[in-house]
Amino acid sequence: MNKILVPVDFSQSSEFASKMASTIAKKSKSEVFLLHMIELPTGIVDMGAGSNFSIPESMLYLRKVKERIVDFKEKFFHKSTEVHHSIRFQNPHEGILKYAKKVEADLIIIGSKGHSNLDEILIGSNTEKVVRTADIPVLVVKRDSNKFELKDLVFASGFKDESEKIPFSKFLDFANSFKSKIHLVKVNTPSNFESTQKSKEKIKKFIEGFDLPKHSINIYNDVSVKKGILNFARDIDADLIALQTHGRSGIAHLFSASVTKNLSKNALKPMLTIKV
Repeated sequence: MNKILVPVDFSQSSEFASKMASTIAKKSKSEVFLLHMIELPTGIVDMGAGSNFSIPESMLYLRKVKERIVDFKEKFFHKSTEVHHSIRFQNPHEGILKYAKKVEADLIIIGSKGHSNLDEILIGSNTEKVVRTADIPVLVVKRDSNKFELKDLVFASGFKDESEKIPFSKFLDFANSFKSKIHLVKVNTPSNFESTQKSKEKIKKFIEGFDLPKHSINIYNDVSVKKGILNFARDIDADLIALQTHGRSGIAHLFSASVTKNLSKNALKPMLTIKV
């Protein structure tokens, strides 16, 4: 993990994402790329075109944006961290993915906007699109991370599809960077029940061939997969929840039509999503 991309819109959620990126970059000695997207009205090619913009006003606006992004860099990142910044004119979702490819980013860290009531935090539409379509891992941050550590990471899965081994490998790269303990969890529900022994055998078969660091295998029973993942993460006081996404409509459909989407809305812990 050498390069981290952080989209910023100067909101509080961007501050949370920047703090997280700073913590991770300092530990992994990664470069950070701050990106601010300016979405222009339809038909406007650049800030100097169209009747709604004048060149002096555009230049003043750009100067103010640059000052803010430089201020972000100085405020949230340690001097030892190499931090770049860029301002782009494009649809946020498309621009983030395009810029990630340009700089060959290994990880996107993005804040999730929401209401002030922590129980009602919603994932923003641009964040949802990035999570669903990005080919590299995306870390969604919902709260301040001044005391953030990466000691205990939850990896939730059904552990049944060979295609899920590639994102699992990417997750291991992330976990190994911080010498984290991995907690593998499969949630059993009344409607899709499986014996503990069979579930454990399935997980053990899934991880064959991987050089896992310290880890635990867990079967958790709950009324739904979503609640099971959240409750398990709370029980062990996990620092992060990792899920695989399948890039379909909505955010992702891991176990059912809305598990990952609902988790993104309700889980305050950072969520690492990796596309299958």
